[in-house]
Amino acid sequence: MSASTSSSRSASHRHANRFPNESPEYRAARDALLEAERDLRDRVEAVAAMRRALPPGGRIPQDYVFEEGSTGDAAPRRVKLSELFVHGQDTLVLYGFMFGPHDDACPMCTSFIDGLNGNAIHIEQRVSLGVVAKSPLPRLRDYARSRGWNHLRLLSSAGTTFNRDYYGEDDRGAQGSIIHVFAKKDDGVHHTYSCELNMLPAEEGQNHRHIDLMWPLWNVLDLTPSGRGADWYPERSYPSK
Repeated sequence: MSASTSSSRSASHRHANRFPNESPEYRAARDALLEAERDLRDRVEAVAAMRRALPPGGRIPQDYVFEEGSTGDAAPRRVKLSELFVHGQDTLVLYGFMFGPHDDACPMCTSFIDGLNGNAIHIEQRVSLGVVAKSPLPRLRDYARSRGWNHLRLLSSAGTTFNRDYYGEDDRGAQGSIIHVFAKKDDGVHHTYSCELNMLPAEEGQNHRHIDLMWPLWNVLDLTPSGRGADWYPERSYPSK
């Protein structure tokens, strides 16, 4: 890269706006951060393009049958994975909720799904969406009602091998969080993407952060001087102030 190109690129990462009473030291450091933020934005888009360019994954080994029920009073129904695609859509996103038949609901998953519920009506303009848990449907519905999850399709995978086949469960039956994307093709439903960072060792001082880009909680806290906190994690409920 030539000196003139480098200078032009650096200048394009700056602007003339200044906040009240900011110091020259603050502005210099903020301009350096702004350049890093722009580079990160470019990198995030480059990774998203790689994700979109993935060839079709494997066709589902069976048309898994879930038990579905919302937080309303509608009777539960059995639904195949292939039937979860809303008419006119060929993409399905399923969040694997860490909530086993005998376990308490994961507080981290709960926080994530709180945000997912609020955005579901927007997401579903583009793709079909559901939340899958190994707990029996009545237990899943009761917990969803307590959280006010009224915009999500709730799916129990109890009685299926879906969680095991798609790594939402280990060989001992322990549940984990994971998000999947499936696509409807001419020859059936194919898996196209699952988050896999949680299948690698976590970086020192971090958890796996495999769904953090989609999680408002951490994205907001990462803007602050104190950050996420060294060992703070969300709870299912908090004392009243």
